[in-house]
Amino acid sequence: MKKIIELLSAIYDDPLDESVINTFISRVKKAKDTNLKTRKQGWDERDVVLITYADQFHQQNEKTLKTLNDFYHRWLANSFSHVHLLPFYPWSSDDGFSVIDYHQVDAVCGDWQDVAQLNKSTSLMFDFVCNHISAKSHWFTEYLAGNPEYQNFFISVEPRTDLSKVTRPRALPLLSPFTLADGSQQHIWTTFSDDQIDLNFANPLVLLAMVDVLLRYLQEGADYIRLDAVGYMWKTIGTNCIHLEKTHQLVKLFRAVVDTVAPGTVLITETNVPHKDNISYLGNGHDEAQMVYQFPLPPLVLHAIHTGSAQVLSQWANSLSDATNGNTTWFNFLASHDGIGLNPLRGILPEEDILQLVNQLQDEGARVNWKNNPDGTRSPYEINVTYMDALNRRDSSDEERLARFILAHAILLAFPGIPAIYVQSILGSRNDEAGVERLGYNRAINRQKYERHAIESQLLDENSLRQQVYKQLSHLINVRKNHRAFHPDSSFITQCINGSVLEIKRTSKEGNHVTALFNLSHHRQQITLPGNNIQDLISGIKINGKQSYEIQPYQVLWLSY
Repeated sequence: MKKIIELLSAIYDDPLDESVINTFISRVKKAKDTNLKTRKQGWDERDVVLITYADQFHQQNEKTLKTLNDFYHRWLANSFSHVHLLPFYPWSSDDGFSVIDYHQVDAVCGDWQDVAQLNKSTSLMFDFVCNHISAKSHWFTEYLAGNPEYQNFFISVEPRTDLSKVTRPRALPLLSPFTLADGSQQHIWTTFSDDQIDLNFANPLVLLAMVDVLLRYLQEGADYIRLDAVGYMWKTIGTNCIHLEKTHQLVKLFRAVVDTVAPGTVLITETNVPHKDNISYLGNGHDEAQMVYQFPLPPLVLHAIHTGSAQVLSQWANSLSDATNGNTTWFNFLASHDGIGLNPLRGILPEEDILQLVNQLQDEGARVNWKNNPDGTRSPYEINVTYMDALNRRDSSDEERLARFILAHAILLAFPGIPAIYVQSILGSRNDEAGVERLGYNRAINRQKYERHAIESQLLDENSLRQQVYKQLSHLINVRKNHRAFHPDSSFITQCINGSVLEIKRTSKEGNHVTALFNLSHHRQQITLPGNNIQDLISGIKINGKQSYEIQPYQVLWLSY
């Protein structure tokens, strides 16, 4: 409690009213005294996260959380330890990330009892959409109505104010005009859209209200909590308004709250930014997030397979600062509900190489979202595409699609940290062009929802790409889960062999070894194996006495010796 009070004092330069501090502390103490479930301490090689929507699967006359639970039991429970439920609260846009009510479950999905039922089968990860709230929310509608309780919940700025330094993640206006009940017009800070209203954390009552949300998620069983768009939380006019010190202090406060109320709860920051800024949210390893999203990994794996070269990926991997130290680690992924972010590539790849990759993907059907730059130009910041179609051409054979896709995910699963796999990936999904046309936005290309029996019939079809992806990716996951060398904290060394072969060596603290080899090209490559009496963990084949070995196009070997 002392640390929480110290952080409150650091966040607010003016002394807080004693009643606000007392209210804050009393709510944390009350939550601490609640009989919450015990969280797992730390992580291991058996931790693998599934990313999915709560309404990902549906069938007639059934709440979608129940359908998801049943589907998870049949198809996914053997592979995944955690389920990241993307925002399942009432929402108005952005497929859930414009939250109307943080404390409720969307009626289509079910209720908190349905969440609890899923929690009996798996650990859960919730989204804490902490930067903004829906324009349809009670808080904002009361603000528009002139309710003084919500007067300072949002940020009103005179439109002539110089905001040119503010970092813009979108090619949309930063300020959106709204008319209040008294007829006056206010220009409100909206980082992402005019339906996503930024919260004013400079008002301590906003922080109190959001900590109430955080406490609710702890009470409802969240083991992992994702801090969405966290870098933008604090605004100071005249600055870039991203990654400010006050934002870091807010994250430290959230960490102090979860450590007090539910020890073992993991905070994960979502900051689609260059590496140095991203890892700053790990703090000193004990006071901010335990995990950060590894945003460069998706586009770098994509670039490596497109170019057939392991050089850039290997060089970047070897330059990573060590985040896997028992207290912090990486949250690794290739695909998610968002697109493939390009900002993390800047500083790693030349801009012309990034634009070349963008153009190649556009030619094959991908969509691109753009951001405005301070100098008036614009740059691509996100590619919208399924990872399956990002890796391949329209005219690729299913055999090639499968090989490249499994290769990419074998790299993901071999990296230090916790791997997370998007539901569209385990289902082997292709671009949903019809969804983009129907819904009118690019990200719909990778957010398709399914009627349960229809998708299950495809997974049961032995001739389908979906079944082959599901079987091979599930197998890879389970091989990883059963070998200690893949513990998130195991040592990690990588190098580029022959230009096109990536080698990753993992060694556990107990001395378990795996050497993973990945042929990123469409040509056979001659390599030297690391010794005798080797077994490939993926195929189960023993390779005895062969020091020279021909690795096939897009082949993966996980060698134990």
